[in-house]
Amino acid sequence: MTTNEPAGPAPAPAPAPDADADAAHGADAAPGARRAAQLSPVSRTALAVARVRAYESSRPEPLFTDPYALAFIAASGTPLPTAGPDRPLARLLVTRGIMRTRFYDDRLPAAGARQVVLLAAGLDTRAYRLAWPAGTRLFEVDLPAVLDFKQWVLDEQGARAACERVALPADLADPGWTDRLLAAGFDPGRPTVWLAEGLLVYLDAEQAAALLTAVGGLSAPGSSLFTEQARDVFRVPAEAGLAEMTALWRGGLGAGTADWLDAHGWRTGFTAMDAFAASLGRELPPSGFEGAGFLEAVRTA
Repeated sequence: MTTNEPAGPAPAPAPAPDADADAAHGADAAPGARRAAQLSPVSRTALAVARVRAYESSRPEPLFTDPYALAFIAASGTPLPTAGPDRPLARLLVTRGIMRTRFYDDRLPAAGARQVVLLAAGLDTRAYRLAWPAGTRLFEVDLPAVLDFKQWVLDEQGARAACERVALPADLADPGWTDRLLAAGFDPGRPTVWLAEGLLVYLDAEQAAALLTAVGGLSAPGSSLFTEQARDVFRVPAEAGLAEMTALWRGGLGAGTADWLDAHGWRTGFTAMDAFAASLGRELPPSGFEGAGFLEAVRTA
């Protein structure tokens, strides 16, 4: 099943979170909460990302505005964000989430390809809130429960995509996801922009290699793949309120992600997160960003 949506403007940004907003969404929370309850533990991390995007969108000078992030949180029945993080690991993860959102917001439309695939898309709303080149077709691949909850919220918000959007229910752990993508209209002969945002950390090395191998097999020369520079997740300290999420981390290909890509038909570049933040005039917390950044790989074979 696919969901193709016509281009159109997005509604005005959601207001900053407050008690009135909570009350306003209360009547709609029950059906959304029932759908959210069907999400797997890994899928529920998409709600944490939505909280980060809602928080940044509510700031006086945000690096991006996601007008739907707050609606996802309200519909799920989880508490609305009312303040920034107050513990070291939480501050680190929130800052990383903000930086990567803005980085990919800038890079994806500018990559030039008219075919885009968001792997494990979660509650990503770039199909709605970014200015895409004319003729762009964007595929969102994720589990059925995620896409069902997401579509319900977007429909409630009256959202209209700014490109041709194809929502593809599929499990990336099942090798058959590539066949489903092809059946949905994906053209492997055209250059593609792939995004694996916050994904590889939830896979072990074998799973990450299998996924990237499948992506490579579908990528024409000139295609681009964006993801994060991995880190040693087993050295991350435990922190109250985050243990449920960090326990799901498997590390992916770790610090060897770029080397793996370079050895498998890609040419990989790196953008340091601290340098990117400085270019935006945003100060990072004093520690935790050593070696952190983003990978942009171009298909050469």
